[in-house]
Amino acid sequence: MSPRTLLRSLTAATAAAAALCLTACGAVTSADSGSGGSADGSFTLAPYIQQRIDDDKPMRIKLSYHDPSLAFATPIGAGMKKAGKELGADVSLIGPTGGDAAKQVSEIQTLIQQKAVDGLAVSSASSDALKPVISQAYKAGIPIISFNTDNPDSEQMGFVGQDLKGSGKAQAEQLRKDLKGDVNGKSVVVFSVDTGAGWSHDRFNGFKEGLDGSGLKIVGPVNVGNEPNSAYNTVESTMSGQSNVVAVAGLDCCSTTAAAKWVAQSGKADDITMGGFDLLTQTAEYIERGVLDFSISQNPTEQGYQAVKVLHDFLTDGTEIKGVDTGAQFVTPDNLADATVED
Repeated sequence: MSPRTLLRSLTAATAAAAALCLTACGAVTSADSGSGGSADGSFTLAPYIQQRIDDDKPMRIKLSYHDPSLAFATPIGAGMKKAGKELGADVSLIGPTGGDAAKQVSEIQTLIQQKAVDGLAVSSASSDALKPVISQAYKAGIPIISFNTDNPDSEQMGFVGQDLKGSGKAQAEQLRKDLKGDVNGKSVVVFSVDTGAGWSHDRFNGFKEGLDGSGLKIVGPVNVGNEPNSAYNTVESTMSGQSNVVAVAGLDCCSTTAAAKWVAQSGKADDITMGGFDLLTQTAEYIERGVLDFSISQNPTEQGYQAVKVLHDFLTDGTEIKGVDTGAQFVTPDNLADATVED
């Protein structure tokens, strides 16, 4: 065993010690994957990947995103491509349109079975759905991490992205600071592009924690979907049935723009404090117009870049896989000119 291979095995074993062992349905075994999976559950790189490293071939690193049709996927892809060019890696962004977890799992399983990937990063709409396939990849000897959305109870080897619960809490705390006057008994309406997704649960749980003791009543989260017209119609119908609303929050890029559009068209921008997430072109325009008080960028370009780099450094240098927090940048009218638009 070469020093580089030994170091990689040791660092992977350290990362694996913190992971929970899961029983995967239909798991790819060492025999049918060609991996060197060890009996004690520690990570061992698949022989075919080691051979590619020894032959100095470009590492094939795939980022599986839960819905590449979302605007948020564009800057992720840009960061991924930047890292691929700098590191000489063969990179690609894959995933199912519409956030179909079963299709995402099937696509990843095909990569594993065909030995078509050397390093894998996954972002899942449903963490429970991806736990088994993360275990499959790990047992097949494929380095696997999560990015953008965490899978903390899986056999992932690290996470690249924002602290979702922490960011939701920070959003609520900022809304409280921006609100004026007595808000006791008044309402804040919360919207999400997918209320059933794990990331949405995490962010909303943080949001609730941040509002604890404020006296504000939380309405939602209300699911709007990612089709713009439908999302706006859902926001409009929701708001028509509310009274005493002093704040609105979007938990993601698309619900933020849909809700901000309603605030702008309703003529209530001066009466409603609004906070959102991400920095699409539309979002930046609403901040500039004073419709949106702030938005929280989670730096998707850096997520794509770091997901590739973490895996590539592990494969080629044996660098220990560690989590990377891409942070939560508050974008307001005061610093908008210096912020990076995400699409």
